Amino acid sequence: MAFILFILLSFLLQGALGEIICEELPTGLCAFAISSSGQRCLVENYVGKDGNMEYECKTSEIVVRHLYDWIESDECTNACGVDRKMIGIASDSLLESRFIAKLCSRSCYDNCPNIVDLYHNLAIGEGVFLGDLCEVHRKMPRRAMAQVLSSGAAAQGPVSRADGPSYMAKAPTSI
Repeated sequence: MAFILFILLSFLLQGALGEIICEELPTGLCAFAISSSGQRCLVENYVGKDGNMEYECKTSEIVVRHLYDWIESDECTNACGVDRKMIGIASDSLLESRFIAKLCSRSCYDNCPNIVDLYHNLAIGEGVFLGDLCEVHRKMPRRAMAQVLSSGAAAQGPVSRADGPSYMAKAPTSI
């Protein structure tokens, strides 16, 4: 009996301490949040029973080192040019010169570690080091785009649920 009481109190205490659980976040705070377990939260969409598109916050399999219990600030989402209503996680935006300019700006790159870490990892997945890309972009924006394109970073397009997890290759869209 004491063990069951201990478990119940542990769950209540975790909730009282403000632990972030992705599935409990509203979709407006979901994208760019990190759960208490260090996993990225992401917005997923699905067709509801009534045939309308529904959105929900889910825990991804992507684990972030050194960041926990994080909901990205409005200042960072604005400085970095990201949209809280983005569905899934994708590297497509690394091909957009205006996005790279915002991501590589000092207000984003130096002050928003969560967003920079996410896009750093996405860039590495495409064979590009974000720090180098930003340096080149600051000096020669067109050459930076050529670097991304020549690395094979061009996205292959959306992947259906049958092809794999929905957070892996969906192109960003807005709610």
